[in-house]
Amino acid sequence: MLPGDSEQTDRRCMQHALRLAQQAEIEGEVPVGAVLVMQGEVIGQGWNQPIGRQDPTAHAEIIALRDAATRVGNYRLPDTTLYVTLEPCPMCAGAIVHARVARVVFAAPDPKSGAAGSVFNLLPTDGRFNHRVVVDGGVLQARSTELLRNFFRQKRMNRKRE
Repeated sequence: MLPGDSEQTDRRCMQHALRLAQQAEIEGEVPVGAVLVMQGEVIGQGWNQPIGRQDPTAHAEIIALRDAATRVGNYRLPDTTLYVTLEPCPMCAGAIVHARVARVVFAAPDPKSGAAGSVFNLLPTDGRFNHRVVVDGGVLQARSTELLRNFFRQKRMNRKRE
């Protein structure tokens, strides 16, 4: 953990990320939200928007990193913690490493494309990168998993109706 991080802080920040995930769902996007925190302050946030932006890179993590980089005036974001409701994919893991994020906290694992230990180990254990990220998973996992399950269940029901 970084100085100032605690289970209470992790839960509070993940709740914020879950609210952003709900915004993604309202917009018809896969419900994933992300919050980047430095010294207890939110410096970046985002939710999935690849459909709305017509941009395959518009994942919640990327949007939060871009938001933070613009606010602090630097693409390097050391001493930060990224809270995300779904385990980052390989693309997002690469951006996290390049931004020098110190820690990632995710809610639900992604058994299809997770890059923080579920499928790939790009963040916590790949020693080939010149930057390593501390990873903690499972914070408010049940809430995030339920949000994702309900979203995809509704999508399947809508397809059957069509």
